[in-house]
Amino acid sequence: MISGFAIARLGEPGHAGLLMSQPSLPTVLLKPGDADRVVAGHPWIYKGSILRVTRPPEDGDVVQVKDHRQRFLGVGFFNSRSKIHVRLLSRERAELDEAFFRERMAEALAHRKRFLPGATSFRLVNAEGDFLSGLIVDCYGDIAVVQITSLGMEQRKAAIVRALARVVAPRVILERSDTPSRKMEGLEPRVGVLQGEDPGEMRAVLNGLDFDLPSLGGHKTGLYLDQQVNYRDVAAIAAQAGVQQALDAFCFQGAFALHLARAGVPRVLAVDQCEEAVRQAHANAARNGLGEATQFEVANVFDWFKQRTARGPSEKLIQPFDMIVLDPPSFTRNKASVPDALRGYKEIHLRALKLLRRGGLLATFCCSHHVDAVLFGEVILSAAYDARRTLRRIAIYSQSPDHPVVPAIPESEYLKGFLFEVAN
Repeated sequence: MISGFAIARLGEPGHAGLLMSQPSLPTVLLKPGDADRVVAGHPWIYKGSILRVTRPPEDGDVVQVKDHRQRFLGVGFFNSRSKIHVRLLSRERAELDEAFFRERMAEALAHRKRFLPGATSFRLVNAEGDFLSGLIVDCYGDIAVVQITSLGMEQRKAAIVRALARVVAPRVILERSDTPSRKMEGLEPRVGVLQGEDPGEMRAVLNGLDFDLPSLGGHKTGLYLDQQVNYRDVAAIAAQAGVQQALDAFCFQGAFALHLARAGVPRVLAVDQCEEAVRQAHANAARNGLGEATQFEVANVFDWFKQRTARGPSEKLIQPFDMIVLDPPSFTRNKASVPDALRGYKEIHLRALKLLRRGGLLATFCCSHHVDAVLFGEVILSAAYDARRTLRRIAIYSQSPDHPVVPAIPESEYLKGFLFEVAN
């Protein structure tokens, strides 16, 4: 049971916003062949796919989309300032109003209750994964954090807040709409309180562990919730394998480190270059009674690895770790920077493999959708070749169920990970 929220009764019939008679909307007609991707389920329509528009809509307006043969495909928000000219939200003739948002949020909450039961910190709305492109909502107990990345959603913020209040009844609703992607929609960053009073701090509970977070600071909406299931599963394998000494590289607020320590790993070292995140991780360890088993260090992980893998011609490299977790931030935000990102991924894997004992475990993750699982795996194997280590794959990881993947929308699947055993 997901606690901390009360599901409101939707009550009135027709709350889905279905129209009895669709008012005249500007119509976006697609070029021949460009409708196929939309019919398959992708909600983004780029400028280059548009044949013509029947009448000029205002940016942020609702438009209907049809193929070149005038067959209806759906309705969505228009923005001429964005590379994504239309974001489809419904394949039906629907009013994109408060009732529409209320129903979509209720469906999203039901999905979380079904596939992530018991969670009190979770992502309620995952943009395209919940068919609400441009909107993210994260829940931490009775506090909801909204992130808006599209003009159409920005213009309907009041309706979104009212719908959220009806569906989950949070004590406080905060806004963390400060991502760089807003610039592409012609939007300025916004951070603040949308409902209630700023609590100053939030409390997140992941798999029974407590994390204190700044309410309007830190990364994203506060914590990386997409790893929630992986935190638990990696720690369970560490306990099963009898890991004695582990490294959590790019630890952020120490979620992997704390899960490993609670699972019984007696010595866990966690490293991150963000001083504030490391300070918070140290406090979280103390809050959960795991201070003795954990040690935190502020350092650039690349430099840290280089220092510990450097050796003279006659020196033997010490391999102190039974497990290393690599969970770096994304190394690439676009396709052009993928080659540089791959070099970065190879570097940290090469160094990590040099510090693992034989039989040691490497849990490694990539959160860029520009680097797919196949390419990521190839980089790891290339690093293993250079390090003269042979790997056995033990597990494959993805994002938690509250970050649902829609196969027709490749962008909705970004987190991938593997667990390897160093065979020799």
